[in-house]
Amino acid sequence: MEYQAITVTDLNKYIKEKIAGDENLANVLVKGEISNFKLHYTGHMYFTLKDENSLIKCIMFKTYTPHLKFTPKDGMKVMAFGTVSVFERDGVYQLYCKAMQEDGMGSLYTAYEELKAKLEKEGYFDVAHKKKIPFMPKSIGVLTSNTGAVIRDIINVSTRRNPNVYLKLLPVPVQGEGAAEKIAAGIELMNEKKLADVIIIARGGGSLEDLWPFNEKIVAKAIYNSELPVISAVGHETDFTIADFVADLRAPTPSAAAELAVPNIADVELKLNTYQNRFRQALKKKTELMRLRYEKCMNSRVFKDPLQKVNENYMLIDRYVKSIQNSIIAKYKDKKLEAIKLYSKLDALSPLKTLARGYSIAEKDGKIVHKASELKKGDKLTLKFEDGKINTEVL
Repeated sequence: MEYQAITVTDLNKYIKEKIAGDENLANVLVKGEISNFKLHYTGHMYFTLKDENSLIKCIMFKTYTPHLKFTPKDGMKVMAFGTVSVFERDGVYQLYCKAMQEDGMGSLYTAYEELKAKLEKEGYFDVAHKKKIPFMPKSIGVLTSNTGAVIRDIINVSTRRNPNVYLKLLPVPVQGEGAAEKIAAGIELMNEKKLADVIIIARGGGSLEDLWPFNEKIVAKAIYNSELPVISAVGHETDFTIADFVADLRAPTPSAAAELAVPNIADVELKLNTYQNRFRQALKKKTELMRLRYEKCMNSRVFKDPLQKVNENYMLIDRYVKSIQNSIIAKYKDKKLEAIKLYSKLDALSPLKTLARGYSIAEKDGKIVHKASELKKGDKLTLKFEDGKINTEVL
């Protein structure tokens, strides 16, 4: 039997037609977990749907994406409706999605939003309640699985930044039934025994269902009541759990949590050396300034001739006394001249001066007589002259 060679294009086209003719593949509903999700700048979505054993490439054109009621991302479990076809150029078959919805996630997301709103109203997220992360913790308590990359990342980052830090791992399940209760119990144990200066609760990324223990109220309450500061590092940077909102500090990844909790000892040493140099220079400058001030004081006249200032003050006092004396004498002279002038005026107005000019004063019963009409025949009068007085009678 002789075979005739065909081109790759012909083969892919033949396979595409075969698949296109299968009614079971024309409209298919597939459920799985999203991975390698990419939103192209054109608006098309490229991703892979996978389960425990297999995967299939998928594409959703921008014609259908506006009808989505959620934002797809890696780890999300979905149900995708579409058509299986072959992409001839690459010779691969893939699912061309026309519609997609979350698989069993809607109820969880609703419960998440309801609990979040309730806890926020009760004050679980209040900034005033959040505690400050210690700058240089001696020991760090880590609540996570004792296997996997999370604890290794935290150990690697922490020991690299500060080899002297003491990590205390309290293994807890980070997903599945009963995980929330054990996480809460671990937080309470850390507080009761004072096992650390700060607590990190961490796990890797996953779907909303995988992260659900960190959305339970029992965990939120344990974090809220914790006397030790709590850093939450759950999921990837885009994943937010209720534990993130309640915690005193949220880290985008477990490695970032280790960086936030453990200061880089090299940076600390550099900063201390910088401060030491600043203090040394400041002390040197201050010492030099004080030395200059000392020399200036010792060279001043106060120390060379301490009595000079006293003598200068004595001279100043003498000058003031002399000035006061001169002022008193001048004032006395002025007042004396003024008194003499007043005495002269008073003397000119004296009745005795009138008598000296040849006048006399008539008095009746000790009172001066001003008018003749005040007298009558027989009145006794006293006449005062410059050199004496005489008694007379009116005839």
